[in-house]
Amino acid sequence: MIETLKEALRGSDQDFTEGSLKRAIALLAIPMVLELSMESLFVIVNVFWVAGLGPAAVATVGLTEAMETIVFGVAMGLCAGATAFVARRIGEKDPEGASASAGQAILIGLFFSVAMGLPAALCAKTMLGWMSPDMAVVESGYGYTTIMFGGTYSIILIFLINAIFRGAGDAAIAMRVLWIANGVNLVLDPCLIFGWGPFPAMGVAGSAVATTIGRSVGVCYQFYQLFQPGERWQMRLWHLRPNLELIWDMLKVSFPAMVQYLIGTASWLMLSRIVAQFGSTATAGYTIAIRIIIFTILPSWGLGGAAATLMGQNLGAGKPERSERAAWLCGFYNMIFLGLVSVGFIFFSEPLIRIFTNEAAVVEVGKSALRLISYGYLLYAYGLVLVQAFNGAGDTITPTMINVFCYWLFQLPMAHYLAGQWGPNGVFATVTMTESLLAVCGIVAFKMGRWKKVQV
Repeated sequence: MIETLKEALRGSDQDFTEGSLKRAIALLAIPMVLELSMESLFVIVNVFWVAGLGPAAVATVGLTEAMETIVFGVAMGLCAGATAFVARRIGEKDPEGASASAGQAILIGLFFSVAMGLPAALCAKTMLGWMSPDMAVVESGYGYTTIMFGGTYSIILIFLINAIFRGAGDAAIAMRVLWIANGVNLVLDPCLIFGWGPFPAMGVAGSAVATTIGRSVGVCYQFYQLFQPGERWQMRLWHLRPNLELIWDMLKVSFPAMVQYLIGTASWLMLSRIVAQFGSTATAGYTIAIRIIIFTILPSWGLGGAAATLMGQNLGAGKPERSERAAWLCGFYNMIFLGLVSVGFIFFSEPLIRIFTNEAAVVEVGKSALRLISYGYLLYAYGLVLVQAFNGAGDTITPTMINVFCYWLFQLPMAHYLAGQWGPNGVFATVTMTESLLAVCGIVAFKMGRWKKVQV
């Protein structure tokens, strides 16, 4: 096990279509878990330092993050297409096809970065005002929102290129990218917020600058690694020449995945708006709780990412049974992990919230959110993995339809109703019910096996 851990952290060229599945999952999931832990650390660090500026600043971060879920939704949709194509080509032993797919995915990502980031940055104040009725939050925080949306390119590219590395089985490189990006953010965040040393005191906007610089440094490292010689594949400049036929093929897979994630993220956006109606204190408590939850959920995406890579590569190698076994095994491991996390949230919710704030009203909201949402973790563990397994197989339609039903037809009406009955706790309870329903639907759909027939 120690040797496997060392190899996972070091990285090596592996054929994941042969040999032990447990070892394959470990080699993929360990660096993915660490990678995504680092991504969630961006948010945790930002909230930790910003909390010292008061509830309005925390609310600004939370509301901006809620709006940015649209950007994350597009990024994750593009990631699904990139992972499916690159993994399938690697499984088929077609390195040129994998490199071409990676190059076209990057071009698509650059297009969406400009198309989304520029107008959002220009309209940041209006958008923040729509999210919050508290003008103090809007006036003090729209600079943060502007900078974060101006850095949309860094969000989309760091997610997308890491998805390319994971699809190729190079999860250790993706992990190192986030280590570097987080290292820069950890140093710059307090310096730019509070004006330590030679840095200006920028307040909450300083957190946005630090995060954008950190991610941009990570993107530079990604491009450096993409063009390094490898045993299985290597990108060249000509792979970045537009190939309209391949772009169209990738968009046919990526677009439903974008819709899939946007359905979920738009629902989260509306939940944040419902909570905001109860004031900045409720928003601050909800924001802190969600950031702690993300810190646990994103590492679970490591197991989901391992499932996606194994699904794509083994389908490319003509081994659907091995793909299916990998998905169920990843789901089981995720259930054990999230089960332990839920126990921690149930019994230690208040101390966890107090790491970030000691304001009694904020703590009360935050600990309720942690406890209520964690009750659905055991089922959600399978739902999270199976959704990514569908995407890794190139079947982005099935999880999209599940999301429409669970998030828009069930979650939003239920959240509005229960918020009127129980206040913010009604929203938190709705999240648990929705994620449990999504898991059940995912399990049933996965057993039906439509994903085995999809060609990419």
